Amino acid sequence: MNFTKMHGLGNDFIVMEADRLPGDASEQAVALCDRHFGIGADGLVYIVPSARADFQMRIFNADGSEAEQCGNAIRCVAKYVYDNRLTDKTELTIETIGAGVQPVRLNVHNGKVATVRVDMGEPVLGGLDIPTTIDADVVLDQPIEAGGTTMRFTAVSMGNPHCVIYVDDAVNFDLHRYGPQIETHPLFPKRVNVEFATVRSRNYVEMRVWERGAGPTLACGTGACATLVASVLGGKTDRRATVNLAGGDLEIEWSEADNRVYMTGPAEIVFRGEWM
Repeated sequence: MNFTKMHGLGNDFIVMEADRLPGDASEQAVALCDRHFGIGADGLVYIVPSARADFQMRIFNADGSEAEQCGNAIRCVAKYVYDNRLTDKTELTIETIGAGVQPVRLNVHNGKVATVRVDMGEPVLGGLDIPTTIDADVVLDQPIEAGGTTMRFTAVSMGNPHCVIYVDDAVNFDLHRYGPQIETHPLFPKRVNVEFATVRSRNYVEMRVWERGAGPTLACGTGACATLVASVLGGKTDRRATVNLAGGDLEIEWSEADNRVYMTGPAEIVFRGEWM
């Protein structure tokens, strides 16, 4: 199998093309994403045909679970299809199972994609829809206990579930202590991605993430979007801000005009190879 290794701000993926999704994609993800015995990655991404969009993206976490959506992966897919001349469009659509058909706009420099602006859709705020076990229109500043500590969280879905928690120092926060416990907390029936955030100004937020099915990663695009939405709901930031992740910055905007969240950031090709 031919593959391309890519990353979005260090959140790395094995990207493959296929006429259809293989039945053993979950098992492939576990084997290929292993950093000692495989290629090594946070996830395995398949680019397959779509009846509704230019392309469809299916993504499997390193533990074999399928993710509904991934903001860094969709930027990688957009770069892949353009740089490999599967399309000549600079505005195209990519289908995901969690967020449906998503428009993307490519910023091309010297014939290659430099950055990608993705329409991430409208945030889902209803507690049961995210899903959480909390029946509320907005799950804002709710208590949660983990590691013997009570914290406050806001829940948002960007096609996949997120739990945003504000801490004094996100950059040095102990992800390994609290991340696994919150990911699998009974409040989240489908598990959850956990973002620990520190607001530095009205337009700058530091965030570190524990991803569902992958653990700590250097970046999470949907998590950055969820963090901005939670910050706006809590009155902490403006509707447009830079979200700093371990791997770099993403520009996030929650548009007041159409209620949609827009994410802009880079994607990179690292190497190509063949899985034997």
